[in-house]
Amino acid sequence: MTLAPGATLGPYAILAELGHGGMGVVYTARDPRLDRQVAIKVLPPDLTRDDTAKKRFLQEAKAASALDHPNICTIHEINETDDGQLYLVMAYYDGETLTERIERGPLALDEAVDIATQVGRGLAEAHGAGIVHRDIKPANLLIATSGVVKILDFGLAKLAGTEGVTQTGTTVGTVAYMSPEQARGEEVDHRTDIWSLGVVLYEMLTGQQPFQGDNLLAISNAIQEKPSPVLTGDSSSLSGVVVRSLDKSQSQRYQAVGDLLDDLRNVTASSAEATSQPDVPSIAVLPFDNMSADPEQQYFCEGMAEEIINALTALEGLHVASRTSAFLAKAKNFDIAEIGTRLKVGAVLEGSVRKAGNRLRVTAQLINVSDGYHLWSERYDREMGDVFAVQDEIARSVVGQLRVKLLGVSGASLVKRTTDDLEAYHFYLKGRYHLNQRTEDALNRGIQFFEEAIARDPNYAGAYAGLADGYTLLGPAGYGETQSHTMARARTCAMRALELDDQLAEAHSALGFLLFRLDWDWTHAETELRRAIQLNAGYAPAHHRLALALVVQGRSDEAVSEISRAVELDPLSLIYNTAKGRVLYFARQYDLAFAQFTRTRELEPHFAQTHFDFGMAYAQRGQFDEAIAEFEKGFALSTRRLLMVSVLGNIYGTAGRLSDAESILEELREVSRRQEVPSLYFALVYVALGDTARAIDALQQACEEHTGVMVYLKVEPMWDSLRSDSRFQDLLRRMNLPFGAPRRS
Repeated sequence: MTLAPGATLGPYAILAELGHGGMGVVYTARDPRLDRQVAIKVLPPDLTRDDTAKKRFLQEAKAASALDHPNICTIHEINETDDGQLYLVMAYYDGETLTERIERGPLALDEAVDIATQVGRGLAEAHGAGIVHRDIKPANLLIATSGVVKILDFGLAKLAGTEGVTQTGTTVGTVAYMSPEQARGEEVDHRTDIWSLGVVLYEMLTGQQPFQGDNLLAISNAIQEKPSPVLTGDSSSLSGVVVRSLDKSQSQRYQAVGDLLDDLRNVTASSAEATSQPDVPSIAVLPFDNMSADPEQQYFCEGMAEEIINALTALEGLHVASRTSAFLAKAKNFDIAEIGTRLKVGAVLEGSVRKAGNRLRVTAQLINVSDGYHLWSERYDREMGDVFAVQDEIARSVVGQLRVKLLGVSGASLVKRTTDDLEAYHFYLKGRYHLNQRTEDALNRGIQFFEEAIARDPNYAGAYAGLADGYTLLGPAGYGETQSHTMARARTCAMRALELDDQLAEAHSALGFLLFRLDWDWTHAETELRRAIQLNAGYAPAHHRLALALVVQGRSDEAVSEISRAVELDPLSLIYNTAKGRVLYFARQYDLAFAQFTRTRELEPHFAQTHFDFGMAYAQRGQFDEAIAEFEKGFALSTRRLLMVSVLGNIYGTAGRLSDAESILEELREVSRRQEVPSLYFALVYVALGDTARAIDALQQACEEHTGVMVYLKVEPMWDSLRSDSRFQDLLRRMNLPFGAPRRS
């Protein structure tokens, strides 16, 4: 069947032919029901004339449609025309195939590694579901315009262990990318995909295939007999990865894609550390030393550095390490060279503040990381009222030394003067100082200082933004009043800040977070968070919150990108490093999640949340003893948080330790006699005990309560056993979440 533009296939209107191959013709079409563009693959008639061919196609369709992963093409529908023509409806992606990309020349090492990593993640998902692709090649890898790589055409995929569909001895796949066992017509497993990925990686880096010949037989012989080629030049660091991927013996090859990904990650990390000088001007601003007699002036010293960070972050073409990472580097007494390596900066600004009465002495020096020499230093003796001018002068000196273009703001102040009341400004700095401590007491004290700032200056937009941040941090942490009451206050403050100054990234970020966490208004939350990033691309909290808002909707690839940006901006932040692991966990990319949790633990071995996260990931792998051990370590390092207690109950139940799970239920009931316990916590244990009715009832109540962690209902693996229940699907609809979740890998 040939379909011309304007023709229809079922409800779909054909737009154009995209291409054709041995397993069918692909068209782009319009789905009028959902007003979206799709891709349709139609199986050739000569391949569907007998039941065996149809069975093979339906096996392909079933295998492919069962996979839900950012790096695998999404299957919408399997159907058949009235005359028996089978077709597959898939998501349509703008972009180009890897074949088209390679035709323009070899790829840079970083680009090739990124593509290979994305393909590896998709294959790990398929292999975890027992599916082998069998035809990994550049033509089946599409690079979307967003940069996300999609594996196409599981048309040659074969469910591992399924017999009688592919004839014995029949070789399927494209010869140049076949493994030796595949070329011999033998039974294959997931290691044949690893071989093919090795071939693709070699071709990306060199522009040519590793095994060549004048005809198909010569190529097949080369694959089976010739040694694997070695990479040279700039790509030589990946030679070991390619050689191991292309080992003739299956047992000597990588035994899992995750192992290959680990080696790719290690090689690129080593390359990054070997690069001493960043490509763009970059700086870390350390907290200024307090040289005053009064130790309480520390808030002012940190505030001085933070204001300079904020001013520099707003400049295009300058990479500025975030406050958290810069301040932590100072607290850990890292030397200048180590700060440069860990934060990936070429310069460090440090200084000191001495305050006596109304007089202020500020010293500042800019240090070159590569040799430790001073690039610039200055001392300022001023009145307290000149503090904004001093901050601005320091920022401008840094810009001048690093040769950063001011983008048309040369006549304006870099440091924004947000109030004319110096006392209000001091209250504001104290508020920020305490907010950064992140404890319940410190958050409440910070809120109090912001309120005092507003009492002095009722039009202080920055103080309202600080209040919004304070309440936003306080609510989800479960401190004090109910989350809904606390977050309602955050909303009021954020809206007031925006009324006074709609250019405040912090206010847009706080508003976006509560729209996501409290209102379940994903669209408006994303708008606010992206506006915050537009106003300040270096504001890591906005990237972090946007990642969470995206991942709860199942938009995992975008979420990984955003949380990776937050970690890039704030590499020493335990919060963002942990969040990256959680995003990967929700995306069912457990191998990558484990790797990220390991990096977080290396930053701080005694961070309790990392142990809890490890425990949840172990549980999804069925390693229950390890999971429970991690939870015990987490509780030893922190308070016995009820949410984590209920998760432990879920793990006990899933592991078959039913009496232990019942004990957790009793603990929750006992606590509920003294204080409110969210219904969701009970649901976590009920679902593991197989009590579906009570689990659903508790989740329905949790929906009414607007429990904060309900936002993860779509993507949390612990709810997987409920997903086919219509009542669970109704809950997702009530929360404006599309039904479905990524598959377990």
